[in-house]
Amino acid sequence: METLRGKVTIVGAADSEVGVVPHMSATQLCMDAALKAMDDAGVTKKEIDGLITCDSWAEPFLYHSEAMAEYLQIDPKYCLSVGTGGGTTFSLLHHAASAIATGMCETVLITMADSLRSGISKEKAMNTQASTGHSQFESPYGPSVPSLYALIGRAHMAEFGTTAEQYAAIAVAARKHANLHPAAQKRELITIEDVMNSRMIADPLHLFDCSLISDGGSAVILTSAEKAKSMSRPPVYLLGVGEGHRHEHISQAQSLTTSAAKDSGQRAYEMAGLGPRDIDVAELYDCFTPTVLIELEDLGFCQKGEGGDFVESGAIELGGSLPINTHGGLLSHCHPGNPGSMFHLTEAVTQLRREAGDRQVADANVALVHGQGGIMSSHTTLILGREV
Repeated sequence: METLRGKVTIVGAADSEVGVVPHMSATQLCMDAALKAMDDAGVTKKEIDGLITCDSWAEPFLYHSEAMAEYLQIDPKYCLSVGTGGGTTFSLLHHAASAIATGMCETVLITMADSLRSGISKEKAMNTQASTGHSQFESPYGPSVPSLYALIGRAHMAEFGTTAEQYAAIAVAARKHANLHPAAQKRELITIEDVMNSRMIADPLHLFDCSLISDGGSAVILTSAEKAKSMSRPPVYLLGVGEGHRHEHISQAQSLTTSAAKDSGQRAYEMAGLGPRDIDVAELYDCFTPTVLIELEDLGFCQKGEGGDFVESGAIELGGSLPINTHGGLLSHCHPGNPGSMFHLTEAVTQLRREAGDRQVADANVALVHGQGGIMSSHTTLILGREV
């Protein structure tokens, strides 16, 4: 069977300003990240022959990627735009890597941005969010996205005895890491008590168990391992990638406590020829704290049902056995909607380049990056390395 292992590299990565950025539109943020990633990779617009983007809620286009190509004044021979959740970001990287490996194009720019904080009203955000639920079994009862994730959190508590304080430990770790990131949206340190005393959103989720609402953009540039040899920046190799898709609506899920991260992780490990013990740093999609706990279990970093004890032990903090979300994640760094997981990817590149400063994981050679979209619906796992 053909494999992508070691054939494709990330040679450029960059983020825009994040948080509250009223002086830049979603398109401007998208272009800002793209141009910075090109500068980081040392490539010109003429060398970009593949472009992938994600549509914006704040500034949508009928053909978003073509609009961004028009803005950049490039004529890519591979052009794709999507409008779905966090897991899609990395499935797009899977597609881009396949396009490079099969000769469809040579150098792909993936750039995404949105302005959920300053470019969209609360009413529009809630109306868009309402479309998430199943039209027959969910939406008529008025659930919000947090309440649907709260079902998952409650199910894990009922089945395994997980506590709200253990979920809170995930938020505390994220904030510790964001405190070390000069560009993070929220850097003030918090405690377990702060999380537990923050406003209840959907039992058991408190305000600090929930991701931020942000403006921001992020971009990466991929090319073949062969071409990367002639470039100035150290390449980060794609070692493994896998996808898993089990449901669209949470009411139709096979399980509330085991997700398709188990499938995507197994496929990525198999391609990479590695396992959970080989991972030095992990960047895991963290829209809500229970999501992280279930991902840790499903990706094999601890046994099913032991996630609460694992996070409570400090294992996920810098200096622990598996530092995660070293930039602060969606919980503390930023979350501009669909593009949110891109910041996990650029952080993984930063870690593997050993350029993370005070938040650097010592001797980081292999990173796992995981995204999920919908309500634990669509999952993609990437394994990246400094060497093949």
